[in-house]
Amino acid sequence: MQPVPFVLLLTCLSFAFPALAQKETRDLTQLLQSNKNLSQFTTLLTSYGDIYANLSFQTDVTILAPNDDAFNKIPYSSLGPAFEANQSQIVRSILQYHILPGLHPASAYNGSFSFDQTWLQDNTYTNVTGGQVVGGVQQAGDVNVFTSGLGTRSTLIIPDLPFIGGIVHVIDNFLIPPQNFIQTVPQFNLTAAGGAVENSSLADYTNSEQDLTIFVPQNAAFQAVGESLQSMPSSQLQRLLNYHIVNSTAVGYSANLLNGTILHTRAGQNLTITYASNSLFVNQARVLQQDLLLSNGVMHIIDNFLDPDAPSVTANPEIPTAPPLLKGTSLSENVVPFTSFLPTGVTSFDTSSASPTGSFGASDIGKGTSSSTSSRRASSTSTSQENNGGGRVNRKQTTIAVNSGLLGALCWVIGVL
Repeated sequence: MQPVPFVLLLTCLSFAFPALAQKETRDLTQLLQSNKNLSQFTTLLTSYGDIYANLSFQTDVTILAPNDDAFNKIPYSSLGPAFEANQSQIVRSILQYHILPGLHPASAYNGSFSFDQTWLQDNTYTNVTGGQVVGGVQQAGDVNVFTSGLGTRSTLIIPDLPFIGGIVHVIDNFLIPPQNFIQTVPQFNLTAAGGAVENSSLADYTNSEQDLTIFVPQNAAFQAVGESLQSMPSSQLQRLLNYHIVNSTAVGYSANLLNGTILHTRAGQNLTITYASNSLFVNQARVLQQDLLLSNGVMHIIDNFLDPDAPSVTANPEIPTAPPLLKGTSLSENVVPFTSFLPTGVTSFDTSSASPTGSFGASDIGKGTSSSTSSRRASSTSTSQENNGGGRVNRKQTTIAVNSGLLGALCWVIGVL
């Protein structure tokens, strides 16, 4: 057998084991420049020089980067006023909410929601221990979705773009930092609960207390016993509502609500979590919608009131909705109690994205604190091939893998000879 030249051997190894030859060497600047559908995100990020420079020193970080189409939707979303008015501190908080410490590849998500902390920790905008979170889940068809404030959904369209220090996921919608309880409830037609909290002098607490979990009865639950609630003394109504509030060092996201979990409420009595027939229950009430993020925790919508005088009542998964535990006369369908107590301006909240008639560029938004030194430190003059979409990336990666395998096999034959 003839000896194989050393250089040829190294070449063969590099093709046979592409991970050795193709270790990621692009910095963040090069990655962003190579993806023209992130041009407006690049402009936004570099306008906040301190954040941009900090990212260049990270070893493990995940960036959820809205594409250019997401920027075009800004004027038609709840983020529009902040960008239009150049409110740089609010825009800063929005940007921080798109950055996650640690590596979170697309493959890490499955059919159960996970909640990952972000760089948004400013207590002006959040009061969650460890920083505000974003939800992540893999849905049917291996589609990854991220959830944020006001029930906003952002779909992952290009996953796992690597750079020195982390990965970038391209998403089709901006994440919206969660808002407080009173601002959030109208979005989900929970106007009765919001008004009752205001009427009971609990708004300041529910809006600002750290790490809350709130079980919120739907409007229909208020209507079912509406007359009794409206005539209830304020102290008694406050006690009833406090039985729906849990203040703990661990926010009660659904991932933490295991079957048999006991939660201690602000009213003093406990709640019991039951998981049965593929549904989640708290005492006898069925959870209709889970994990709606708040600036200071999370809320879950339930179909019925919880009664502090009946803490041991259990769920019956065989019936769609348990009869009300509270005694009282129901109101007509078009009468929703307590709604009039909501502050003016929050009785409706529209975050729909209308079909845009024009673009809203990154040059139109508020500029952050820039630092020429920091920007230079994070920048690079080299560029890479443009990437126009997820499909093209996948085909390119597949071609590299196939060619590497063939060349690796060829080198093995040469070595044998």
